Amino acid sequence: MNCEQEHPSFRRGGERPERVALFAGSFDPFTVGHESIVRRALPLFDRIVIAIGVNPAKRAMLEPETRRRFIEHAFAGEPRVSVITYSGLTADAARSVGATFLLRGVRMVQDFESEMAMAEVNRRLSGLETVLLYTLPSMSHISSSVVRELQSHGCDVSEYLPHGGE
Repeated sequence: MNCEQEHPSFRRGGERPERVALFAGSFDPFTVGHESIVRRALPLFDRIVIAIGVNPAKRAMLEPETRRRFIEHAFAGEPRVSVITYSGLTADAARSVGATFLLRGVRMVQDFESEMAMAEVNRRLSGLETVLLYTLPSMSHISSSVVRELQSHGCDVSEYLPHGGE
């Protein structure tokens, strides 16, 4: 099998198609760790679409629209980053914005194992390739669930949020 059959974004001759990555998650809240992954991935892609997954069965701390505004504020001035909300399959959201890559962050070994399985399902389901970026060691302890927990106990979480929070 040649490379052209391996991935639809590879073409010989002419211009290559736009490289669009979808970075999906609940982002409740969007942390400096998430921001770091997107900023470090920008040199790899022409555009990155941050996709806020909305699951009505889950009780979120922040409304999807609040999360969207917060993320847009964090990337103000960066035209290659956009933000959407979606429900349903991530592969369908990727298809709707023309993404051929999924961008994911990995904090620890356990994340890698689950991300590898999810990447294989998404590749088989939709042909999407997953690009994993490792979290910077200084941010490996930051997760949305930790930030939510700290915030629920009245702790100042501004150091974990882009631009010190909203």
